Formats: sequence, structure tokens, C-alpha cells
Amino acid sequence: MAVRLLPPVVVNRIAAGEVVERPAAAVKELVENALDAGARQIAVTLGDGGQTLIVVVDDGCGMTPGDLELAVERHATSKLPDDDLERVSTLGFRGEALPSIGAVARLAITSRAAGADAAWTIRVEGGDKTAPRPAAHPPGTRVEVRDLFYATPARLKFLKTPRTEREHVLDAVRRLAMAHPAVAFSIAEEGRTLARYDVTPGWDGPDGRLVRLGQVLGQAFRENALTVRAEREGLGLSGFAGLPTYHRATAAEQFLFVNGRPVRDRLLFGAVRGAYADVLARDRHPVVALFLDVPSEVVDVNVHPAKTEVRFRDSGLVRGLVVGALRHALAAAGHRASTTVSEAALGAFRPLGIPGGGAHAPGTGARLPPGLAERLAGFQAPHPGSPPVGPRLGLDLPPAAPIPAGEAPAPDRPLGAARGQLFNTYIVAETADGLVLVDQHAAHERLVHERMKAALAAGHVGRQVLLLPEVVELESAAIDRLVARAAELAELGLVLEGFGPGAVVVREVPAMLGDTDVPGLVRDLADEIAELGQAFSLRERLDQVSGTLACHGSVRAGRRLTGEEMNALLRQMEATPNSGQCNHGRPTYVELRRADIERLFGRR
Repeated sequence: MAVRLLPPVVVNRIAAGEVVERPAAAVKELVENALDAGARQIAVTLGDGGQTLIVVVDDGCGMTPGDLELAVERHATSKLPDDDLERVSTLGFRGEALPSIGAVARLAITSRAAGADAAWTIRVEGGDKTAPRPAAHPPGTRVEVRDLFYATPARLKFLKTPRTEREHVLDAVRRLAMAHPAVAFSIAEEGRTLARYDVTPGWDGPDGRLVRLGQVLGQAFRENALTVRAEREGLGLSGFAGLPTYHRATAAEQFLFVNGRPVRDRLLFGAVRGAYADVLARDRHPVVALFLDVPSEVVDVNVHPAKTEVRFRDSGLVRGLVVGALRHALAAAGHRASTTVSEAALGAFRPLGIPGGGAHAPGTGARLPPGLAERLAGFQAPHPGSPPVGPRLGLDLPPAAPIPAGEAPAPDRPLGAARGQLFNTYIVAETADGLVLVDQHAAHERLVHERMKAALAAGHVGRQVLLLPEVVELESAAIDRLVARAAELAELGLVLEGFGPGAVVVREVPAMLGDTDVPGLVRDLADEIAELGQAFSLRERLDQVSGTLACHGSVRAGRRLTGEEMNALLRQMEATPNSGQCNHGRPTYVELRRADIERLFGRR
């Protein structure tokens, strides 16, 4: 078959399949155009989740008749004034969105330029366009898309239900709303407002972005968000990250932005996962909204037609910045746990009716529900003079004497003073404004783990000499990468060197790893150095192993503690980073305010 050129209409429809894969993609492109036009009010209206109708109205700079004619031509744009793809400063720049939408739908654009006396409108249906005509419209632009994919029925068959498509549209708009707190957004369908994000006073202040994030993600995120801010070699990172105990079952609520552009980048997602590795269970995911600002020449935003992926010139620098900033924010949170932990605990309380039978409460005539007397029997008040069961905890801080009964806890002790122990597992402490229940095993596990991490950071990584050095065969490029970083790997306890043209020999490994799969470890390191430029696998594996050792080296549940031990544990928790959760992401304590307790008993 002879080679021939495809008709322009077919070329446009093929291009449309790359740019406009569903209604949400069309909405994203149109809203990005509005933002680039300087809009401060953007209204989106849908019909059937965007399948039959999409209308985007903005109050931006608008377009002239000549602009309208060019805007619906492929690769026509106002956003690359010097044609330099290495310095892209706008959200849109490829000049494909409007012509792609017009190739598969019925497109109408009405626009009035700033200062113009009249508006103009142009129509494109299935790739056929009309000449601009005068119209009535206030300053700004209105883009109307009807019957999306009517010109490509095969693509129409692959759309999901209107409800599913609507959710994708909402997700696309809310991501853009997070990045632009100075712009008001609204989304409506069939006369019903689906979402509205207003501009609040002080939007340009230090908490302005958090207010917008609270509008999008909810008040719970605002209450449990940690401020993230860091700079390194011209790169800036800002945003907010949820406490480890405020997590989700999927990564759907991890929002990452590069120069104001929402992206779905594996490098950034991996950096977030690595930062939370030792404070969150592996099947749980944190909630974050991070904004990375980098010079445009060090990031390539032109690697995907939908502009959802980017490529960094120095990916290792970017990952290190994200991981370091998040870990610093998490460490600064200290023993703080999310408010959702206390809310879940309060939700577990249920009023107990007083049945006809049951045990008497000591010293009263009241009868307790069956089983409650046995549960109360598990409570042990601290006895400073009694010896502990088993070896002592060996905490670094000197034991704090228990506060005598009736004496108010000091306000500078957030976790209060120990009042007793439940089931030889949970410490009951009284604070200045409530009570705290501490899981003694989870809390001590975190303390031990943090001490191990400090030893690693100080370079005190013990090495284990292999009786028989392990020879690992690799490609020559992988060997070169490993040998070039041999000194760094030696600091982490892994000693290796080149061994001929196709292998490396490993002579020492970190003692913490024990009987490890040396060839697998070396291959993983080679792959990760190739992708990220740094040896992260070994560091993360060491953290994981230290967490496992800490779990086995901590005071176990079922161990009776003295009052001094309980209070010493509380004091160290207050002084230790990340002590609000154990190494597996479970909360180490639950706090109930006095007001919460009074509500349980109907006093409020």
C-alpha cells in the first residue's frame, strides 16, 4: 500500500484523542486557558457529566476577532512569545486544546477583549469553522462545548457514566483551585452547584493557601496539616502535609504541583512515600498538597500531550528536597497526633444502660453492667515502691516521680502525669485539660526506633564482614554507577568494589540487615541509582530494619510498669520526634479533652 498523507480532519481527530480523552480533560484545558488569561472568576457548567455540555466562563483578558480565528487553528498560541520551550511560564502552550475539542465536538467561543466595545463569536463543528461574528458578552470569554465526541463515536463508547465523568471533572477543577487561591471557582450541573471555592480575605497571606485547601479538602485537613517549607539550590518547596495518623487507603488525596501545574509524577509520589516510610503503615497513604517552584529551564513540561507529567534535570535533587522537607515537618510535629484519633475514640463510646443484674460498684449501692467490674479490675494504680515485672525500660531520661494524687498536672507536660495502667498495656495519664491513654508498646517502639535512626545519622552503622565475599554479576553501566558511589555506600555499611568487566564483589554489609539477599540488594541499588541518582534503597531498608528491631526491643504489651516508668515514658514521648505514632503508623496515644468527657456524661 502506498504511503499517503492523512486528511487534516483525521489528523486533528487523532491529536484530539491525545489531548481530550474525556470531559475532564476538556474542562482542564479550558480552565487553564482562563487562568492564563488572568481570570479571577471562573464558572464551569456541565450537562451529563460534561458529555452533552461544557461551559466555561471567565473574566479574563478576552480575545479579538483575529485571536479567535487563530485560537482554533492547531499549534497557534499566545503563550510562547520567544518560542522557547525551555522557558514555559504558562499552563497552556502547545496550541492544541481548542482545535482538538473543535475536531470532535460542537465548539462555540464568545469573547470580548479588555477595552473593546463589542464581543465576537466563532463556531467549530467537527473541524469545520465559521468566520467570527459580532455578539453580546461582557469582558472575558465564554467557551461552550456540546456533544463531546459526536464526531468520533468510537471514543464516545468508552466514556463512563455521567456520575463518574462528573467526579473526574470535579477532581480536575479542585486541583487547579488548590494552586490558585486568588481565583474563585464554581461548578454547576442542571442548576445545582456541585462545588464553589471563593476567594477569602487574606488569601495572599501565610495561611491563605491553607484556607483554600480547607475549602477543597475539608476542615479536618486544616486541623491536621503540617506546614512544609524548604529551599535548596534554587528550588523551593511549600505546602502542607497531613499528620501520619491522618491517612487514607489510597494515594488519591496526594496533590502535587510544579510551578502551579497539577502533575502526577512518579518521582514525587515516590518521594512522599519515602518520607512517610517509617511513620505510616505500608497499606496507608498520607494526605499532602505540595507546591514545587523550580526555574523553568530545569524542568521539561513538554513530555506529555495532556501536560500531566514532567521531567526534572536533576531528579535526585528534587527527591532529596521533598523527602527532607517532609521529614523535617514530621519531626517538628513531635508527639502531636491527628484530631481524627480522638474523634474515633469518642465515637467508640456508647452509653451503658444499667440492667437489673450485675456487680455492685465498690463503696456504692449502684450495680454495674455485667463484665464492667472485671474490666475495672484490670486497672492498676501506679505504685512507686513496687518493683517492675521483668527488666526495667532503660529510658535515657531520669525517671520522673509520679505526681501525688489530687495534685494538678503541670501545663508544660502535654501528656500529663500517669495515674494508672489498664490491662498492663495502656497508661492512663491526667493532663491539665483532660486525660490521655497511651499504648506503652507502641510508644516505646517509637522511642527505640528514633534512637536507632539517630545512630544511623551519626554514622554509627555497624558492618558485618562476609565470610565468603559475594560476587554479583551486572551490566557494565550498572557496575560503573555502583563503583562511582562506593564511598557513599561504605558510609551506609555496604562495602563493594569492581570485580572484572561484568561483576562487583561485596565484602561487607550493614550488620542490621542480618542474613540479607545481597545480590537482590545490589541490583535494587543499581536500578535506583540509575533512576534517581542516589542510593535510597539501602537507607530506606535500614530504616525498615531498625523499625523491626525497635518493635522487638520495646516493652511489650502485658508488662506491668511502675509509676516512675510510666512518667519517664511520657516525658520522653514529649521530647521525641514522630512519637504520636509507632513505626507502623498506629497512634501511640489518644487524648480526650475535659469538654469531650463532659459531653459523654451529658454535662455539656
